[in-house]
Amino acid sequence: MTNLKTFAKALCVAGLLAVPTGMTNAVAEEKSEFSVCWSIYVGWMPWGYLADSGIMKKWADKYEISVDIVQINDYVESINQYTAGQFDGCSMTNMDALSIPAGGGVDTTALIVGDFSNGNDGIVLKDATELAAIKGQSVNLVELSVSHYLLARALDTVGLSERDLTVVNTSDADMIAAYATDDVTAVVTWNPLLSEIEAQANATKVFDSAGIPGEIIDVMMVNTETLADNPAFGKALTGAWYEVMALIASDSDEGKAARESMAVASGTDLAGYDAQLATTEMFYAPADAVTFTQSAELPNTMKFVAEFLFDKGILGEGAPSAEFVGVAFPDGSVFGDADNVKLRFDTSYMQMAADGAL
Repeated sequence: MTNLKTFAKALCVAGLLAVPTGMTNAVAEEKSEFSVCWSIYVGWMPWGYLADSGIMKKWADKYEISVDIVQINDYVESINQYTAGQFDGCSMTNMDALSIPAGGGVDTTALIVGDFSNGNDGIVLKDATELAAIKGQSVNLVELSVSHYLLARALDTVGLSERDLTVVNTSDADMIAAYATDDVTAVVTWNPLLSEIEAQANATKVFDSAGIPGEIIDVMMVNTETLADNPAFGKALTGAWYEVMALIASDSDEGKAARESMAVASGTDLAGYDAQLATTEMFYAPADAVTFTQSAELPNTMKFVAEFLFDKGILGEGAPSAEFVGVAFPDGSVFGDADNVKLRFDTSYMQMAADGAL
């Protein structure tokens, strides 16, 4: 099982890959050849389809550039390679973008806000039906991942904290086998693992990401300076993405075939992939992505994320507070240090798609 959303390595990554403030690893210049990377996850499967179907090439040709789309089997490694300047863009969550590239000094822009988890991540208890029963238990999860973040947010809802339980770092590859043992009574994980575990007779999902809608966000992040110097890159990526979004959202035979292709590529069937899409709030229409990204809730979400990362000691090397890294939003506001903005939510290209201007 590929590591989908974990950044357990981030304890050292932010320090090892850190670069001086004001610098980025990727060479920012006008160019014609670009590459982006992605890893297996329901909301990112369209990137593989873009490459295989020729849709990416069509849009790249329109802007007289080339865009290589590369699948990386290890999610954290894909972010590491992007942070090191080996790729111009990478699919990642908002939390991982803040902790690894932005925390490491690489100025990064959220080009395409693709979806948020709306039930794809969850907490399962064995022989218990209420979240409060988690108190005193050992909880198996991928430490310092979105699962860890989900647990922290869930505990807040029942007046508990991580001090009330014991976190056991467990690889996603081992999660299903771990749950089958008598010793494991609580797990936090994501689909498709979540669905498999929840199907067990003694399992009850007591909290999922639908309880914190809009907080676990899946994004195509790109190097800010590369984007600024090469708007054709942003236009080609965005145009290709929303062509596929319209396709898979349709009831057409072509749309079904596209989803089936993505299902097979992710190791499931069409029914399984559609079930995962049902717990993913996909922004099929660019206007919906723009509305979400411009919402007043997003700054609050990033504040929660920054506080979590700082509390875990992974918000950049030597970060003095949760406001160490500045996060800029479409209205010009900034959470954190306005003199150290390294993560930017920009709706410009998604708005072009919504206006039919690509």
